Amino acid sequence: MTRLAPISRAACIGGGVIGGGWIARFLLAGIDVTVFDPHPEAQRIVGEVIANAERAYGLLTQAPLPPRGRLAFCASLDEAVKDAEWVQESVPERLDLKRSVLAQIDAAAPAGALIGSSTSGLLPSDLQAGLGHPERLFVAHPYNPVYLLPLAEIVGGRATAPDTIERAKAVLDAIGMKGVVIAREIEAFVGDRLLEALWREALWLVKDDICDVETLDDVIRYSFGLRWAQMGLFQTYRIAGGEAGMRHFLAQFGPCLKWPWTRLTDVVELDDALVEKIGAQSDAQAGGLSIRELERIRDENLVGILQALKAGHGGAGWGGGALLAGFERRLLAGARAPAAADPSGPLELLECRVSPAWIDYNGHMTEHRYLQVFGDTTDALLRLIGADLAYVEAGHSYYTVETHIRHLDEAHLGETLRTTCQILAMDEKRIHLFHRLFAGSGAEREVASAEQMLLHVDVAAGRTGPAPEAVLARLRPIADAHARLAVPEGAGRSVGAKRVAAVAE
Repeated sequence: MTRLAPISRAACIGGGVIGGGWIARFLLAGIDVTVFDPHPEAQRIVGEVIANAERAYGLLTQAPLPPRGRLAFCASLDEAVKDAEWVQESVPERLDLKRSVLAQIDAAAPAGALIGSSTSGLLPSDLQAGLGHPERLFVAHPYNPVYLLPLAEIVGGRATAPDTIERAKAVLDAIGMKGVVIAREIEAFVGDRLLEALWREALWLVKDDICDVETLDDVIRYSFGLRWAQMGLFQTYRIAGGEAGMRHFLAQFGPCLKWPWTRLTDVVELDDALVEKIGAQSDAQAGGLSIRELERIRDENLVGILQALKAGHGGAGWGGGALLAGFERRLLAGARAPAAADPSGPLELLECRVSPAWIDYNGHMTEHRYLQVFGDTTDALLRLIGADLAYVEAGHSYYTVETHIRHLDEAHLGETLRTTCQILAMDEKRIHLFHRLFAGSGAEREVASAEQMLLHVDVAAGRTGPAPEAVLARLRPIADAHARLAVPEGAGRSVGAKRVAAVAE
């Protein structure tokens, strides 16, 4: 695997909710991370965040991730940052504390290291005060969970060098994030300004007993929250304007902005009574679920949304799904060919988990996901023999022209899946394959099989043609070894053949 990011070493100062998310995001991108956090339970907290992140990535993508980076907790800030190429500060939101910590980072980090602050609203120019190298400091404001939500607002201060912003964008892009550059620094930036406006209005609605917290959340998650997940605000309203678009929408609904609906200009007083009211309603809404359980539910839902968006727009992806698709393409392009597998038996080429997005109304893995898993297994074989993404981009490919899937059992949410591949026959143009799919850990059970015929195609010419010798030379030894294996049960069977035979008996 080629290096995913233009850096190999990061340091995270602070390992709470946001700091822990940054640690997980860097580690899963193959970047070594050193951590300094004086909290006595920092290692436990970070470990739990990383475990959730690894679980989420196992559901999110089947693309081969790079080897996980190495994690080290350090006894001092100086030790943590001494070799870092990117330092991410995620300490509590107090200007004096952040200035003090950033000054220590600036003094101890290598001269070329980038320094990002996870502040939710402090001006980067205020954070740069007193630094020896203010040109390398910027705000990298992420959203929770950092390991799944890809956005980070990049905000430079008066002293931030343009090159710093470009380098930060390149690193974020490489690790599957979208660095959005905010043109001018402003308190709370863009995202938090929008969130604060909604949050302030929501607090008044609860305080005035217009609704409780669960009703308010229902209004969001069953309506405009679904639209915002894919199109944001302005594009959603463009559609609301009909064929006349945004101009018509503004003409029709613009005057409403002057109506006295809102309490946005008033700040609700968070007295003890309101805090207890909101806290009690929130406890009831959680229904006894712990924070870690809620995090896992949140992650599963986000994975499902991202995967649905990845499949949208004719397969080109949309919004965060398009970003995920591009990230997966880079992962595949940078992946090494699988290590030479033992051809004395069927090849073990793929291991994955059943994602929440793969579940049908019966609670089982839905039919078309079996085809996806078998297709991913075929892709792994093709990478093994040198017919990888670069090969396809050069104008050659193997096309699957026939598939026969047998469903033998059911796969369930979260189960580990493992596939094997046996080559039944081959020649210079064709590969005849038989895949088997197993589910569970320990006592596995076979849940499906697939028989496939592949033809080698010259894409530019638009017709079949012989594969080059370099590919065939990798394929033949496997096919020769597999020719000595027993033909797997079910190979060559037509649809319904077993049922017909049973009836004949």
